[in-house]
Amino acid sequence: MRIRRIGVVALSLVLAAAGMSACSAGGSSSGKKSITVLMVNNPPMLELQKLTAANFTKKTGIKVRFVTKVEQDMRDTASTEFANQSGQYDVATLSNFEIPYYAKAGWISSMASIAKSKSFDQADILPSMTQALSYNGTVYGEPFYGESSFLMYRKDVFQKLGITVPTNPTWSQVAQWAAKADGAQSGMKGICLRGLAGWGDNLAPLTTVVNTFGGTWFNDDWKAQVNTGGFKAAANFYVNLVRQHGEPGAATFSFPQCLNALQQGKVAMWYDSTAAAGSLEASDSPVKGKIGYVSAPHDKTSQSGWLYTWAWAIEKASKHQSDAMKFVSWASSKAYEQLVANDTKNPSTGGPTNIPAGKRASTYSNPTYLKVASAFAKPTLNSIKNAPASMPGVQKRPYSGIQFVGIPSFTDFGTNCAKVISSAIAGSESTNSALNSCQTLAQAAGNKQKK
Repeated sequence: MRIRRIGVVALSLVLAAAGMSACSAGGSSSGKKSITVLMVNNPPMLELQKLTAANFTKKTGIKVRFVTKVEQDMRDTASTEFANQSGQYDVATLSNFEIPYYAKAGWISSMASIAKSKSFDQADILPSMTQALSYNGTVYGEPFYGESSFLMYRKDVFQKLGITVPTNPTWSQVAQWAAKADGAQSGMKGICLRGLAGWGDNLAPLTTVVNTFGGTWFNDDWKAQVNTGGFKAAANFYVNLVRQHGEPGAATFSFPQCLNALQQGKVAMWYDSTAAAGSLEASDSPVKGKIGYVSAPHDKTSQSGWLYTWAWAIEKASKHQSDAMKFVSWASSKAYEQLVANDTKNPSTGGPTNIPAGKRASTYSNPTYLKVASAFAKPTLNSIKNAPASMPGVQKRPYSGIQFVGIPSFTDFGTNCAKVISSAIAGSESTNSALNSCQTLAQAAGNKQKK
């Protein structure tokens, strides 16, 4: 992905925040054979932490100190640290949202040496992932795992209702199915959609709906398009759908809550990350074998799934570049995936369904993985391959990103927009009123970006 311009004001604010917060938790790593890694505390990362000493450190002699934080805290710490370039952390988990403009700002190191390594096999990394983690043709991040989005539904419920789901459904069809499935079983609602406020929460699925309904956050001249056209139609559709046939208390629901709702039979459908499938098909899942997986619903575009990856980035100020490169090369390797596949002692983390997938083509020809992931492996791979990164909607736009706006200021105005959209989902204000408020916020960011 390529970021056309970086908002000078936004970057200045980040740098100012860095100056005030240079003493954030972490601490620099000491010694030639020691690195410090900042990462989000989700299960795949915690499993990596568990496996590192007995595998990576034993082989290389490089000790790894992990600093784990919840996602938003990790992002805040990373933005401060990388802007400040204090060298407290050698490696951090960043996404395809941050990496291109961090690269442009000169905050992270090139991964060219890893990409050229025959043993790493960059050609095996899915092209959409390599592109999303590159800037000006150079790779700056290596993925730990990748994802797109798709529709998940209860096959047994739909069969009883006489509903046949095509591999590439429309949002119009989804709305009809949600109405039919609402109440199909005691306490069951038609669909679960994220309502929790956050630029990476409710705005992620909503923005994919906006794209395929013909909307965009900004036109090619940085004029906000939030309260008009396809954006307005998509937002009203999304809010109405979740209010009429979605989960109770939808404004508080994010990924974990919707995952639990589908597992517990509280909803018949869920549109969200492809990463959910491993949990749904785990040996202890109550809906194992009952879920169907098809492409993200579309409207005016042929595809609408998002593209996201948690990836490794090395701070430019790190004094342990070589050791950091060795860690990244191992953590994103084929060998590490096989290590997870063999780690079956703890069913909640280890085992084949928990391979950090979605980044390598070879994963989807691995017999060990396919034995347990046959229900969702192909739909996941197709979703990632078909994610419309180069043209998410029907018109040109001055920013990159499918489910986000690839500019630094999006974390600010996107978060505030997410709050008013969540209020509309909760019913405390109208959708159109929320969009008017969001239009003002977005236009202010657009004006700064244009300058």
